[in-house]
Amino acid sequence: MNVLRVFVRKMSQGKKWEALNKVGVIGVPFEKGQKKYGVSMAPAAMRAAGLIEQLKEIDGLDVKDYGDIDTPGCADPVAVDNMIHLPLVSECNRKLSEKVSQILKDDRVAVTIGGDHSIGVGTVDGHCNVNKDMILIWVDAHADINTNKTSGSGSVHGMPVALLAKEMSDYWPYLPTMDWQVPKFSMKNLAYVALRSVDEYEMLAIQKYKVPAFAMEDIDQYGIQKSIRHILHVLDPKMEKPIHVSFDIDALDAIEAPSTGTPVRGGLTLREGINLMEIIHSTGRLRAIDLVEINPAVGNTSDRKKTLEAGLCILRAGLGFSRRGPLPRGIKDLPIQTFHTDKDTKGTKS
Repeated sequence: MNVLRVFVRKMSQGKKWEALNKVGVIGVPFEKGQKKYGVSMAPAAMRAAGLIEQLKEIDGLDVKDYGDIDTPGCADPVAVDNMIHLPLVSECNRKLSEKVSQILKDDRVAVTIGGDHSIGVGTVDGHCNVNKDMILIWVDAHADINTNKTSGSGSVHGMPVALLAKEMSDYWPYLPTMDWQVPKFSMKNLAYVALRSVDEYEMLAIQKYKVPAFAMEDIDQYGIQKSIRHILHVLDPKMEKPIHVSFDIDALDAIEAPSTGTPVRGGLTLREGINLMEIIHSTGRLRAIDLVEINPAVGNTSDRKKTLEAGLCILRAGLGFSRRGPLPRGIKDLPIQTFHTDKDTKGTKS
C-alpha cells in the first residue's frame, strides 16, 4: 500500500480533523526586524505574481484577502540593549496577532505573507489565543531562538521563537511596548526543519528543551517524508493538535530561492519543500501558514521570479494543490491507464 496513504489512515485514527476549504490571506509589509531593505515589498509582489488567483484555482478553496496590516512608520525610542526597532516590531505584531485570531475564528486557514520573520511573534501569538495547544513547525535555515543577550546582530527576526516560548521568559529583561504579549507557547510543541546555520546558544536551547530539530544532514539521511512524519508523531502522538507552519523562504536552497536576505546554501530542494507541505496538508490539521523573508530587492529579475514562484508553490502545496492535476468536476471514478509488463502484452498500453 502507498506509504502516504498508510500515514493518512493512521492520522485519521485520532481526533477527527478535516482540511479547511476556506483561507484568509493577510499581508505584512514589514522589514524592521532586520537590516536589509526590500522584504516589506513581498506581499505586493506575491499578489502581483498571482497569489490570490492561483489559490482560487485549487479545487473547492474559498479564498478571502484580508488586505495588509497597517505597519507603523515610527515610534518613540525605548532603552532595550541589542534589540533594533523593538517598538515598531511590537506594534506590528500586536496588530497581526489580532488579525490572525480573527481569521481563525472565521474558520479559515490563516495565510500570512511577510515581511521578515519577526512577524512570527504575531502569527503564533494570534494562533495560540485561539488554539492553545497548537504545534509549531519552524521551517528555516536558522533557529531564530536568540535573545538580546545572545544575538550577534540585534535583529529581532532572529529572536521570535525565544519571545514566544514561555520556557524562555526568564532569559529576557523587561521589554517596554511588549506588555500585550504574554508568552504562552511551549517548547514541547516546537520542531525545526531545514536547519543549517544555528548559533551556539540556540543549539544549547534546542538541546536543553529536547526540541525535535531536523538539520539538513538529517534530511539527507532520512528523507523529508520520514523526517516530517517523525516530527508529527513526537509532537502529537494522538494526532489531535492543530498545526502552524512558519516557513522562511531561506529554508530552500539559495539556488531555488535566491531573493532573500540571509541565504544559506545546501537547503531544501523545492520538491522537498512541496512534499513537506503536502504531507502536513494531508493531516487535515493545518490551520496557519507563514511565508516570510522573500525580498524582491535582492537579485535580478530572474532571481525574483524564481523566488516568488517557489513561494507560491509552497503555499499551494499546503492548501491542497495536487501535482497530479485535478479531476474533471463531478467525475470521481475514472479508469486508470496502466502499462502491462508481462510477455503476452509486450508492454503495450491498456
